[in-house]
Amino acid sequence: MSLHYARSALIVAVGVAAAAALTACGGSGSDSGKPSVIASTNVWADIASTVAGPDADVSAIISDPAADPHSHETSATESAQLSDADLVVYNGGHYDEFVAKAIEGRDKHTVEAVAVRDEAIRDDSNEHVWYDMETVALVAGQIGDRLAEIDPAHAQGYTDRAAQLADRIGQVGATTDRIAADHAGTPVLQTEPLAYYLLQDAGTVDRTPRDYQEAVEQETDPSPAAVAATRDMITGKQIAVLVYNVQTEDKVGRDLRDAAEAAGIPVVEVTETLPLGTDFVTWQTRNARALADAIG
Repeated sequence: MSLHYARSALIVAVGVAAAAALTACGGSGSDSGKPSVIASTNVWADIASTVAGPDADVSAIISDPAADPHSHETSATESAQLSDADLVVYNGGHYDEFVAKAIEGRDKHTVEAVAVRDEAIRDDSNEHVWYDMETVALVAGQIGDRLAEIDPAHAQGYTDRAAQLADRIGQVGATTDRIAADHAGTPVLQTEPLAYYLLQDAGTVDRTPRDYQEAVEQETDPSPAAVAATRDMITGKQIAVLVYNVQTEDKVGRDLRDAAEAAGIPVVEVTETLPLGTDFVTWQTRNARALADAIG
């Protein structure tokens, strides 16, 4: 479900706008008088800041790559930020439940990415929707719409930047489309179902054993049998690529990676949060190209 746009002339302008707008986590309702936007993670904050440009202040609750949104508990300061913000942007789908709890009963503007996807595309069980480029483009559009309602004086700017971001996201879609066209059905395995939508768009087949995958999703230790079955797929070279989440490394995951490297199977590293010093589109373009290189 990739998007196809190619307006490279806009890349520099949008990147500069994003860098200027994204701020460190601080109080909402800033002294600047601009609309305040609070996002659950730096991923959604970067997307929001690209749309906001110079016209709104954006910050993230979670930027630390070691932090786990599933288990995060908001401080009094963070709760106040979420309550006071003009717009709250979060993932939903029980991924960043701390936001849903903090804004319960809120009558101000919110954008929940999973709800956007469920309504416009389909209801899937995977919560990592920022790896689905069509969803991200739709979320960017909703952020632009909400900011335009909050700040009508800059409505056109918000709308234009949301459309420009959708165009840039097409870079990722073009790469996954090429993988799907040239290497459809490539068998892959994930240490965690993080890049589900990236792999789906690339036309790969996720061969991760169900028992192993369900244990990881439930945040429990996989059974020895599930681990053995997963390892056997690697040592038997039944997969072409191992997709490895470097932010949730544990002994089982490291052992699977070691097995893949010993078997000569390429490893594609993915992360949950935005790496420092990059923007969302650059990050996801690198992920897609890394997958293409591994498969190709």
